[in-house]
Amino acid sequence: MYVYDEYDQRIIEDRVKQFGDQTRRYLEGELSEEEFRPLRLQNGLYIQRFAPMLRVAVPYGQLTARQARMLAKIARHYDKGYAHISTRQNVQYNWPALEDVPQILAELATVQMHAIQTSGNCLRNVTTDQFAGVAADELIDPRPWCEIVRQWTTFHPEFAYLPRKFKIAVNGSRSDRAAIEVHDIGLEPVYNAAGELGFRVLVGGGLGRTPVVGAFINEFLPWQDLLSYLDAILRVYNRYGRRDNKYKARIKILVKALTAEVFAAKVEAEMAHLRGGPTTLTEAEVERVAKHFVDPAYLPLTDQSAELAALDAEHPGFARWRARNVQPHKRPGYAAVTLSLKPTGVAPGDVTDKQLDAIADFAERYSFGELRTSHEQNIILADVEQRQLHALWLEAREQGFATPNVGLLTDIICCPGGDFCSLANAKSIPIAESIQRRFDDLDYLFDIGEVDLNISGCMNACGHHHVGHIGILGVDKKGEEFYQVSLGGNAARNASLGKILGPSFAQGEMADVIEKLINVYVESRTEDERFIDTYQRIGIEPFKERVYAANH
Repeated sequence: MYVYDEYDQRIIEDRVKQFGDQTRRYLEGELSEEEFRPLRLQNGLYIQRFAPMLRVAVPYGQLTARQARMLAKIARHYDKGYAHISTRQNVQYNWPALEDVPQILAELATVQMHAIQTSGNCLRNVTTDQFAGVAADELIDPRPWCEIVRQWTTFHPEFAYLPRKFKIAVNGSRSDRAAIEVHDIGLEPVYNAAGELGFRVLVGGGLGRTPVVGAFINEFLPWQDLLSYLDAILRVYNRYGRRDNKYKARIKILVKALTAEVFAAKVEAEMAHLRGGPTTLTEAEVERVAKHFVDPAYLPLTDQSAELAALDAEHPGFARWRARNVQPHKRPGYAAVTLSLKPTGVAPGDVTDKQLDAIADFAERYSFGELRTSHEQNIILADVEQRQLHALWLEAREQGFATPNVGLLTDIICCPGGDFCSLANAKSIPIAESIQRRFDDLDYLFDIGEVDLNISGCMNACGHHHVGHIGILGVDKKGEEFYQVSLGGNAARNASLGKILGPSFAQGEMADVIEKLINVYVESRTEDERFIDTYQRIGIEPFKERVYAANH
C-alpha cells in the first residue's frame, strides 16, 4: 500500500498544527461558530446530536495492522471504546471531545493517517472494490489509479470549495463491487481493439434527496488523459453547478439539467485546453505509484479445496462461514476473508477497541500485516492461506467476527441514524437489530439467499437505501418515527433505484413487514433466483398486496 514520503508527512503534520491552533482560538472565543465551521469540516469534524463526530480517512479502504492498533487506541482513550466503519470505507468516532481532536489528529499522523477532506464541499475519499488486487475476476488492480486520483485531489485549491461534496469510485473487475454507477464520477477499465488500456467514465450518479443512476459519457478514455478529463469534469461542475440551493447543487442535478450529451460536450471543450498539458499521466508517474501495490511474498501453494471440503464435513459451522465469508483469490492456495461486523445485537459496522487490536493481530499472522474496510461496513483480510482458514475461523469466532452472513439479509448496511446524527428523522440501529433477531435462524437465512437490505435514517441516504434490494428510510410523521420501504434497488452493474412500496410503517411493524416481503419471495422464486431476480420478474404488486392486506 502507499507509504508517505517526507513531503506527505510534513503536509499532514503542518495541518495538525494549524487545526490545533484554530481549535484553541475557537475554544477561547477568538473564532465564532460560523468562522470555525468550515475549518472543522475541512478536518473531518461534524457536530452530531450529542457530541462531535470525527471521520478518519481510509483511502480506498486500505489499512495496516499498525494503523488498526492506532484506531483501537483512539477508541479506547478518546471515545467510548468503539469505532464505526462507514459506507465510504472510512472510520468514524461518535464521542470525541472537541478539545481532544487536535491530539487525536496528531496521533493519527504518526501512522500516516488523517481526517482531511472527509467532510465539506470537496473531493471525498476515493473508494474501490474491497477485493482490489486479489479478486479472481479482476482486469486491473484499481488501487494505483485510486492513489493517483487521491494525490491529485488532496489540497487541490480549485476543488476545496465545490458547489457540494464530490465522490469518485473506481472499479477494476468484471463485477462491480464499487457501486460506480451511483457516484458523482465512476471509472472502470476497458481495453480497445489494439489492447490499449483506457477507462469508461460515468458522471452524475448519486443518492440522497434526488437519487440518480449516472450516465457513461466516455466509453474509452486513454489512461494518459485520466486526470485531465477529471479536471475537465470538475471545471464544468465548478462553473455551472448551482450554489444558490444546496439541495440542487450536486453534479447529478447539473447533468440532468444539461443532459448527459451536452455535459459531455462541455467536458470535451475543456479538454481542448487540457489535453497534452501538465496533468497528462506518464508511464513513469503510474509506475511510481504502482510500485506501492506489488503483490506480497506469496508462497507457491496448491489449491486446498479437497482438504477444506473434509473440514466442512467435520465442522458445519466452518462450512457455513466458508460458504459466505470466504472469497476466491487470484493465487492458488489463498483466499480473501470477510470478518463480519454484523452479529445480532451489534450496530452494523461497529467495532470495539479490543476487536480492532485482534484484527491487527489477525492481519499480521494471516494476511501480510494488511486489512481492508468495505463499502458494506465489514473488514477484509485479503491474503489468507487456505490451509490457515480453519485456525482463523476458530479465532474469529472467539472475537465475534465469524457470523456467516456476508451478502445475506442480516448483513445490513446501516447509517448511525437518530441515535447519533442530528440530521436523522428516525433511528436506524434498532430497526437493523429487530430484523437481525427475526432472521437469526442461520438455516433459514441461508435458504433465503442473497439479499441486500440497506437502512437510512433520513433522505441524505448514508445507508444507501435507494440501492438496497430492500431499502428502509426513516421519515418524520407528525413528530413520530416511521419507516418507508422500497424494493428493487441494486448497486452492482446495471444499477437500479428502488420503488417505494407504499405508506410508511411504525417502528414496531418493521420486522413483520420484512418477514412478509421475504415470504412472498420464498413462495414465488424459481430455482437459483435471488430476491432481486424474483422482484424483477414478478414486480412490486405481489409484495404490496401481502404487506398491506394484513395491515388494512
